[in-house]
Amino acid sequence: MTLVSPPTKQRRSPPPQAPITLQAIGITKRFPGVLANDHIDFDLRQGEIHGLLGENGAGKTTLMNILYGLYQPDEGTIQHNGHPIQIVSPHDAIAQGIGMVHQHFMLVPPLTVTENIILGQESLRDGTQMFGRLATLDRRSAAKRISDLSHEYHLDIDPNAYVKDLPVGAQQRVEIVKALYRNADILILDEPTAVLTPQEADELFEIMSGLAVGGKSIIFITHKLREMFVVADRVSVMRGGKMVGTIVPQDATSEMLAEMMVGRKVILQIDKAAAHPGNVVLNVENLQVLDDRRATTVHDVSFQVREGEILGIAGVQGNGQRELVEGLTGLRSIPGGKVTLQNHDITHASPRQVIEMGTGHVPEDRHKHGLVLSFPVRDNLVLCTYYESPFARGVEIDEMEMEKTAQRLVKEFDVRTPSTGTTVGSLSGGNQQKVIVARELNRPVKLLIVNQPTRGLDVGSIEFIHRRIVEARDKGTAVLLVSAELDEIMSLSDRIAVMYKGTILDTLDAKDATREQLGLLMAGVKGGVHV
Repeated sequence: MTLVSPPTKQRRSPPPQAPITLQAIGITKRFPGVLANDHIDFDLRQGEIHGLLGENGAGKTTLMNILYGLYQPDEGTIQHNGHPIQIVSPHDAIAQGIGMVHQHFMLVPPLTVTENIILGQESLRDGTQMFGRLATLDRRSAAKRISDLSHEYHLDIDPNAYVKDLPVGAQQRVEIVKALYRNADILILDEPTAVLTPQEADELFEIMSGLAVGGKSIIFITHKLREMFVVADRVSVMRGGKMVGTIVPQDATSEMLAEMMVGRKVILQIDKAAAHPGNVVLNVENLQVLDDRRATTVHDVSFQVREGEILGIAGVQGNGQRELVEGLTGLRSIPGGKVTLQNHDITHASPRQVIEMGTGHVPEDRHKHGLVLSFPVRDNLVLCTYYESPFARGVEIDEMEMEKTAQRLVKEFDVRTPSTGTTVGSLSGGNQQKVIVARELNRPVKLLIVNQPTRGLDVGSIEFIHRRIVEARDKGTAVLLVSAELDEIMSLSDRIAVMYKGTILDTLDAKDATREQLGLLMAGVKGGVHV
């Protein structure tokens, strides 16, 4: 399982009992056909880091959007420092000292740090606000305040740097400074480590601890259980729109939190025997792939994947992994290099040819490349084989055979759907992913390429997908696993290749690899030298 690695750092001592600074009482929010929040009670103390866990659809995001003013509750109240308040917009939340750092950064890359932080709060040199008229911005004073905040909270931000030149970890610090610049005393951090290296995540935890020691209060949303034990003072768990309970990490285990999230016992440890690699299935030589702007994003990449092994590709998102997979599966043209599948040249093969030669593909974007959302579950389960026997007789489709196969796969892969005729777009993310995995493994594949297989999935769905990937390996399938989740890579892979700026920086045996080693490689550091 990807979520149970022991903490790498000693967590800070929890603060003494402190006054409640933000409280949600009886929050209820309904959408058509969905009770997203069902009388939720939640509180945040001054100087506290309060973790929030829950499956997809548990209601975490809805609750945070209510606290930040993006939604208004149907029932319930919000109190700030013991006084009822109304938050009908993010402007109201900011005025109450509530800031939110979104998982996807809200930054403009061509602007400087200062320009990004003051965007929307521009002031003139005489101290007045700008209202749609040309004026000289007081960048110098803004930069001075940003620099002071950066030093006070050890955020290490250059106010004059351009955002496009900053690494991901630094961009996140810009988002935090932006909230502090707006006088936020309460920070909501939504999946803040999703795109960070392990070292950057550790730095973020130190920053969060420093903010809490300085009196800031933090709501920390993550799906990585291990992080709760590193940094949270309390952990609240939501399930099915309800608050299941709140616990301090010292009294909890990963298994306990997972069971609270899912409502059943979850096997967190992957039961994986040693690999017995066979013949080379996929051979990649000096591969080059272009991005959407026709710039070379994958540079002379070479590797092999053998029968009965999982080769994991680790790396921070945006280092060429997506283009690599799309090149291998025929979704993107290859201007240089060679790809062979069981000694057959597939360098310039179409997606259908790649599939017919024995490749299964679980894509990064399940909506764009994995499913036809308006089609029923039944049709999506045979997208790769609908034109072959037993589903096709000439130009005629055998609907009964499709239904029979769909019924079997829905049961075998535990796809939670009202019927096989339900449109796949109406299913949860986890069940959509199970449809793709069921389809790809329901045929004799020699190579299975899985890209971000558990992104956005809950702990129960992750457990299921991981088990199926290992089972495929044990049956002799060659598996290429691409994931930004380092714990996932380390627990599933037999060998690990680290991708940095479109190249394979190094390949390690998974048994010998450490988080620290891999984290440095993900940051472009090899042998103590930044490449």
